[in-house]
Order: sequence, then structure tokens, then C-alpha cells
Amino acid sequence: MKVYDFNVKERNGDETNLGAYEGKVLLIVNSATHCGFTPQYTSLQELYNKYSDKGLVILDFPCNQFKNQAPETADEIQQFCESNYGVTYPIHAKIEVNGENAHPLYKFLKNEHGFKGFDDEHPLAPKIHEILSKDDENYKDSSDIKWNFTKFLVDRKGNVVERFEPTKDLNYVEARIEELL
Repeated sequence: MKVYDFNVKERNGDETNLGAYEGKVLLIVNSATHCGFTPQYTSLQELYNKYSDKGLVILDFPCNQFKNQAPETADEIQQFCESNYGVTYPIHAKIEVNGENAHPLYKFLKNEHGFKGFDDEHPLAPKIHEILSKDDENYKDSSDIKWNFTKFLVDRKGNVVERFEPTKDLNYVEARIEELL
């Protein structure tokens, strides 16, 4: 199975097959507009500006599953991202990434690359650990998405290459993208 086997909904509700991105390097991210990681939109847009002409596509899937940090409609999220962060890459319809109603794409992504831990040097890592531990002291044992701005890197053939937690240094993410371009 490849990423290309999945359909996703665009912000307007139209369905698109990810096969449309065959031959591209994909960075798939679940996002939120009211999160401590929301400023990552700036870095993601910088990556898109720098590498989109070389084949990078960022696919953004807003998700409201983490402390209701993406409460707006898909159109409001798009507007927020454009006006506050200059985002021009595709922002899709809101989805769920965990649980019974998790989108099939995210079930696949999590199965390909599970949770390997947060970067403890990141200033938000202790706070996320505290929040997650209150709900489930064994949260580290599942492949679930733990928080907003978890990213998956997909090569030009549709293979999921790596998972990056939101605490991962984006310079590292960029280096991995460059290797695939």
C-alpha cells in the first residue's frame, strides 16, 4: 500500500486522490490554529517556498482532537493561515487522526511509523508530556498522533519515510526533505 491509495477531502469538500501527487515529495501535517506549535506555519511556508519548485508538496490537515485547538471551519482556518502566516500550500478539510473516526490515511501513516518520543530539548516537550500523561500514563506505547503538527515525510514513490513529532527541529526535517528531492 502507498499514500497514493487514499482519497482526501479538499477544504471545499471535493474529494481528491493522493495519486495526483505521484512523483512529488510530500510532507503531511496535522495542524491547529490555537496551539503552542502554531508558529510552525511560518517555517512550513518557508519550506514550501524554498522547495515547491523542486517537487515538495505540503498537505495540511487541520485537526481539532488536541484540546480543541482548531475550532474554526476549514475556510476560517485557511483565512487565518493566509493572513497570519502567508500560507499558500494546500489546507484540506478538517479530519480526525486518532480513534474510531480516524481518517484512513492517518491510520496508514501511523501504522507505517509509530511514535518514537519527543525531542526532550524542545521547550514545549515537558508540557506536552504532562498533558498526555494525565490522560494516559502509557501514551508512549501507542502509535497514535500525540499532538498538533506531527509530520510524515513521503518519498516520490509514495512510501512513508519518516515521522516527525512536533518537537523535532525543523532544520532536521528540512535536511531529510532535501535528501529526497
